[in-house]
Amino acid sequence: MHAHVTQRVCGVTLNPCAETARKINVEREPPTIPRRRQELLKWNGWGYKDSKFVVNKNGLIEFTGERYQLSGKNMPLLRDWMQRTMGASLDHRSPAQAEISASKIPPPVKNDAFIDAMKRSGITYTDDQRDRLFRAHGHTLSEIFTLREGCFERIPDLVVWPTSHSDCEKIVKFACQNNVVIIPFGGGTSVSGALLCPLDEERMIVSLDTSQMNKILWIDEKNLTAHIECGIIGQDLEVRLAEKGYCTGHEPDSMEFSSLGGWVATRASGMKKNIYGNIEDLLVHVKAVTPRGTMEKSCQVPRMSVGPDVHHFIMGSEGTLGIITEVTLKIRPVPECQKYGSIVFPDFEPGVACLREIARQRCAPASIRLMDNDQFQFGAALKCEEGSMFSNFVDSIKKLYVTKIKGFDPMKLCVATLLFEGTKEEVAAQEKRVYNIASKFGGLPGGEDNGKRGYMLTFVIAYLRDVGLEYYVVAESFETSVAWDRVLDLCRNVKDRIHRECKERGVQFPPYATCRVTQTYDAGACIYFYFAYNYRGLSNPVHVYEEVENCAREEILANGGSLSHHHGVGKIRRKWLQRMVSPVGVGMLRSVKEYIDPDNIFGSRNLLPDNEPSSKL
Repeated sequence: MHAHVTQRVCGVTLNPCAETARKINVEREPPTIPRRRQELLKWNGWGYKDSKFVVNKNGLIEFTGERYQLSGKNMPLLRDWMQRTMGASLDHRSPAQAEISASKIPPPVKNDAFIDAMKRSGITYTDDQRDRLFRAHGHTLSEIFTLREGCFERIPDLVVWPTSHSDCEKIVKFACQNNVVIIPFGGGTSVSGALLCPLDEERMIVSLDTSQMNKILWIDEKNLTAHIECGIIGQDLEVRLAEKGYCTGHEPDSMEFSSLGGWVATRASGMKKNIYGNIEDLLVHVKAVTPRGTMEKSCQVPRMSVGPDVHHFIMGSEGTLGIITEVTLKIRPVPECQKYGSIVFPDFEPGVACLREIARQRCAPASIRLMDNDQFQFGAALKCEEGSMFSNFVDSIKKLYVTKIKGFDPMKLCVATLLFEGTKEEVAAQEKRVYNIASKFGGLPGGEDNGKRGYMLTFVIAYLRDVGLEYYVVAESFETSVAWDRVLDLCRNVKDRIHRECKERGVQFPPYATCRVTQTYDAGACIYFYFAYNYRGLSNPVHVYEEVENCAREEILANGGSLSHHHGVGKIRRKWLQRMVSPVGVGMLRSVKEYIDPDNIFGSRNLLPDNEPSSKL
């Protein structure tokens, strides 16, 4: 008889036997009200409190803090770029309110029976105003603008912090018994309005914060899987797996702040999906608590042919069916070699054609992203003092232009950033193949440093909206996926539509509309748009912005694009869902909802259109 030895280091159980690992008790911290999120993160903007773009005493824009490659650097060109591109001026400032007074925060709706049940359970909860407000929103323009200018009409009435799957079962049971609404809260990075409380909801609304469910329960080294609680944040997951020599490879732009449960609930995609896959490719098993009970499969195997995959009822459900509590993901050894690169193309069209050919030959690196010329110009505006980030990017491009390219127009060229991962031999072979393909489309290598700077810029771009709002600039991003033969038309037509719609609505300054190809597939690509404008002179800038964005979405659909590639539907895109999946498709989703949650306990009202027959949904 052989004894099975379990190794537990840094809170991670290493166990090649999954069945045994599931039975291991996990140590827990004593229950306290967790405030770490509010201490670290902004309450009315993106990211860490100590990291932001500011105008310093010298009139230059700098990025504060020490967390990023850009931190502590001045960008002498960025102010002029904002002035030239969107008419932003230091003479016209629109500062945010310092805080929201208690009188503006709606008082909580109380369900005494539910609160009494929570008291008896020992699960941590609070109705503190700041805790409730912090979990009342995601990061759409409308939500952030509301926090800067006023307050929400409806916010959660109670915040609860489960520490395990069994805690979630208790909370859902109490909610069903007392007719209380639950809205799951993971990282709070939603850009679809998914966390907003329905204004006409009269029942008590509970924000179920999963942040204390953040443990890796076991790692199965033999089968290369890991069983993980839903509330773990992406960057924490990767750091802790890397300590054991593994990774998931799932790296969305929001990985510093978004949670594993949120990835599953929104069908997320990461920058390195070419090697590791999207979340649906990584997922082996999911456990979720619904009003009907716990849903999970009876085994953890790579594939089954037992009818429609019930995992897909939960993936993309956006908090409407239950709480995702535990997830088993595929993992891989940390790659031996990681190398960045970049390619310069004379303009966007040959760049797209090159990415199409790389996808056709199935030799795409872990990440390949093509930015249009407007984004290249924006990168140039982020040139820093002291030789950091994009400081050498434009200079190196100019050198190529003078010595080799001759004829490339800096106002038309575009750049692709690359990330290769694998063994040294695999990376070298892949580099050679990708650059050879690029040369056939007029592309030239732009350097490893430029590729790395472009890739890392992803994590600071979201911070720019906050400084823009300080100077009357509203901004947002949106995305789609589209077939290869429609990529160029869709990009061009959506940008043109944005410009037309802004002009018709009295926007005084030309809008900034730019795009990049961010993920590639055999049959098409993901297109990611950025859209911003100066709203001076407009009394209702958010309303105008939403109207223009809706027109842009209509243009996307008219050009054969999808409703969303990875942001999900939430509330802001649900009116288009029926057009996307057909009336029959919506009926199927509604039938699942009505069976699993007949009393609409998970009443966020995401995903399903409001104009359907059932008033409960």
